[in-house]
Amino acid sequence: MDLRLDDLMLDGFTSDSVLLANFVSAKKSNTCVEIGTGSGIISILVSHKQNPKKIYAFEIQKKYSDIAQKNVELNNLTNIEIINDDIENFYKYLQTEVDVVFCNPPYFDGEISSLNEEIAYCKHQKYLSLEKLAKVSSKLLKFGGTFFVVYPAQKLCELICVLVKNNLMPKKMFFAQPTAQKNANTVYVMCKKGGKFSVKIMPVLITNDLDGNYIQTVQKLYRDEVKK
Repeated sequence: MDLRLDDLMLDGFTSDSVLLANFVSAKKSNTCVEIGTGSGIISILVSHKQNPKKIYAFEIQKKYSDIAQKNVELNNLTNIEIINDDIENFYKYLQTEVDVVFCNPPYFDGEISSLNEEIAYCKHQKYLSLEKLAKVSSKLLKFGGTFFVVYPAQKLCELICVLVKNNLMPKKMFFAQPTAQKNANTVYVMCKKGGKFSVKIMPVLITNDLDGNYIQTVQKLYRDEVKK
């Protein structure tokens, strides 16, 4: 079946997820891991686009892992395995290191009293800190394996410091900004485990026109990546 753009924009499916899926690069022989799959949208799009041998999609919340499983079945995908567990327990399911890891992680910090538990798990670093994400991803990856992440642009310094500390060397990145008149609000980074100190800065992606509508380039990404 074909996924619709309207469907992707519901229940928290945003351009971040689709752009990250478009950014991920995986070979058909690769084994991949997604950390915090939510409803499964990124793994589903990566499967449609790259068709890697296997994607292990971890989701700690049972409600969302059930939704992800249903979405995988609706799309008739046999190379995605949804795992309802904390990513720190990956060794229970994986016997070897993997080729690719990708994640759209939570990034809020500070007080969380106003958030319900489900939203907090999705958005707050208390449940998946940047340090934990980088450390576990480095353990998961074989030497030379790649890690893909989207993060708030204003936290780029923190992101790079933590990645490098865990032997995940940034090799490629681009910024996305809502309009040409506004600052970048997200950054997409590809790292290589054990890579050298050299990074390619790709052109900025402007996602919206002045009226707030997705521009043609981003619309094309949506159409290309959701087409089965």
